[in-house]
Amino acid sequence: MPSLLRRSLAEALGTFVLVFIGVGSVASKNFPGADYGILGVAVAHGLALAVMVTATMNISGGHLNPAVTLALLAARRTNARTAGAYIVAQLVGAVLAAVFIGMVYPAPVVRSIAAGTPTIAGTILLSQAILIEAAMAFILVSAVFGSCVNPDAPRVGGFAIGLALLVDILVGGPLTGAAVNPARAFGPALVSGQWVGHIAYWVGPILGGVAAGLVWEHLLLKKRESERK
Repeated sequence: MPSLLRRSLAEALGTFVLVFIGVGSVASKNFPGADYGILGVAVAHGLALAVMVTATMNISGGHLNPAVTLALLAARRTNARTAGAYIVAQLVGAVLAAVFIGMVYPAPVVRSIAAGTPTIAGTILLSQAILIEAAMAFILVSAVFGSCVNPDAPRVGGFAIGLALLVDILVGGPLTGAAVNPARAFGPALVSGQWVGHIAYWVGPILGGVAAGLVWEHLLLKKRESERK
């Protein structure tokens, strides 16, 4: 199997698991015995991301998020061809996960959560939602660069990245749903047809992610050998 196809499949699988577990944690709150609140949803998302980043890291790099891929592209840590293939794979994985949610949960439950589509709180303006998503993505991508891109970082797999998503959801979840990932928002939105405020989940994470990538690449990380010559 061609290398790029194999790596893209890993990205699709990793994103599928992230979205399925994440949306599943939201859907399962509708059932008796599921008395967890936002903490449970945050833990589910964070652990799913930690596991799948670790599982796919040695295959594709474990991006699982267009904002992460574009941040790495902006920092010249990947190329445009790979980035394009990864983003398509991530979106496909997210859509398939949302479709699968519709197959395994009762239709009324899926409708009640709009297939897991994140929503902006009524008191939050669209501009504020974009800033919130950008800030959350800055934190997430900082975890990526600080724990995985930095050659001097301790080898903790996807644990730090999962923790970053967990705290993002604890803070931003009540405000925007804290998708922090265009694919996490796109898959459920496509399945449910719920597009209100959807632009925030693209503009915010991409701006915040790219900003974090550039800050880490040019200000915080040591210069690569090729750049010292």
